[in-house]
Amino acid sequence: MVLRPRERWTALRPVSGDLLTFRQMIAFGRRFNRVGRGAWFSLAINVVWPFLVLFTRFRVRGGEHLPASGGFLVASNHLSFADPTTVTAYCLAHGRVPRYLAKASLWDAPVVGSVMRSGGHIPVHRGAPTAAGAYRDAVKAVREGECVVIFPEATFTDHPDGWPMRGKTGIARIALETGVPVIPLANWGTHHLLPSDAVLPRGFPRKTVNLVAGPPVDLSDLVTPSPSREVLEEATKRIMTAVTDLLVEIRGARPPA
Repeated sequence: MVLRPRERWTALRPVSGDLLTFRQMIAFGRRFNRVGRGAWFSLAINVVWPFLVLFTRFRVRGGEHLPASGGFLVASNHLSFADPTTVTAYCLAHGRVPRYLAKASLWDAPVVGSVMRSGGHIPVHRGAPTAAGAYRDAVKAVREGECVVIFPEATFTDHPDGWPMRGKTGIARIALETGVPVIPLANWGTHHLLPSDAVLPRGFPRKTVNLVAGPPVDLSDLVTPSPSREVLEEATKRIMTAVTDLLVEIRGARPPA
């Protein structure tokens, strides 16, 4: 029997929610989508993933919420420089190649710039007149069927207990203009692997990383090509609330009022 592409990525469903063993982590990587990644982005993935296999154990749930085709946005909380690696692995294992919004200066960096261009990622020109262009590029990407990952907080959370901060409105602007789904994703554990103030990862003992996606955030009553500031803030609030609720499930606790 020939498997359709989507069926390959759901092969881990029987262990969804379980802490993956070393062998299951290896199998998780074998299910990565390898189409459309670009040479340098593929090389980066192939270099980083073995380190994650050695030093982390994933617990994944909610992959069925990632659309099998068509454009959509992923909204994730942000704890560590390791977040893009774990979120990339999660998306690839469920059949989608993630594209990231990132600061434009990375495109000028040796090696990193090649990875960003190869991976089809989207530069953000912060504080410059071209910032609006970054959103236009993201709008274009999702309309062309891409999976675009955004960390709405735009930086690591400064909450002492790691709860998400208030999000920026960029993701809401893209979502409301295009009408594509916004999938909330909670990513927990990367701050133990690579704390924001650390130079090197802390791999021993192996760190547990939880990755849980939820159903699309309901923004249907807000969709408009020209949203007001109040509408953007309401949409952003709904997105960040959905991400926080997933973290509550993972952590078994609620953030302080």
